[in-house]
Amino acid sequence: MKIKVSCIQNCAKDNLNHNLQDTSDLVRKAREAGAELICLAEFFSFLHLDDNGLNVSPFAESVHPTLSTFQSLAQEVDAWILLGSIAVSDSEGKKLNRSIMLSPQGEIIARYDKIHLFDVNLPNGEVYRESAIFNPGNEAVLAQLPWGSVGLTVCYDLRFPHLYRALAYSGAQILTVPAAFTRTTGQAHWHVMLRSRAIETGCYVVAPCQYGDHGKAKTYGHSLIIDPWGRVLADGGESRGYIISDVDLSEEKARQMIPALEHDRPYRVPDKDEPELFRQAS
Repeated sequence: MKIKVSCIQNCAKDNLNHNLQDTSDLVRKAREAGAELICLAEFFSFLHLDDNGLNVSPFAESVHPTLSTFQSLAQEVDAWILLGSIAVSDSEGKKLNRSIMLSPQGEIIARYDKIHLFDVNLPNGEVYRESAIFNPGNEAVLAQLPWGSVGLTVCYDLRFPHLYRALAYSGAQILTVPAAFTRTTGQAHWHVMLRSRAIETGCYVVAPCQYGDHGKAKTYGHSLIIDPWGRVLADGGESRGYIISDVDLSEEKARQMIPALEHDRPYRVPDKDEPELFRQAS
């Protein structure tokens, strides 16, 4: 079964209304081009970094203006929409980095809270501490669409291949990786890791990524749609717009030719802290 999938590539600023209007316009254009599943990036509706820290405009989910805007938009354009991620206030005074799948009726079909938080010191002096403001999720999530199963992940999750393998074992045919990947790490790792996740799992990978400057933050762009053989079907470059590609979910030649998911075997791991991790992922 073939569907048309699109990634929206925007450069969010510290102006929620502007970002919502900008991304809504791009969603309408992608739908006019035939997209049936439209995916947005991580923090697509608000992203700004300055000396005071990271600002992603959190709200309780029940009153989140981004969610209500795109629920109405999903109905307007009659398409499935992945809200790559929005910042949701939680009961502990922190936030959750939440990805949400919306149906064409504007209903929430699935929620995924980012499991792996970006706490790094980059060689160029950039420092990120997502754990200072976010609580991690603790559950892998599949969204069931009419065409097949979609595994939801967010950005830094990309560096943890066992998550993607677990989603593939559970039936995922498409893996989504909405991101605000930094320009530094994106130039080094973005393409190769996304292609690897597709090849390892035999899944399509759909990865919308922000581009440009967001105060002190700089993101890489290059939203990608990749087939299960690791071929890049569409690349967004480093400018505003959308990409679109056919995705054939009846096409499983990659898994048939190299059935790596069927060839996993149990093995002993010397480190006492790792066996439980890998048992959970298998």
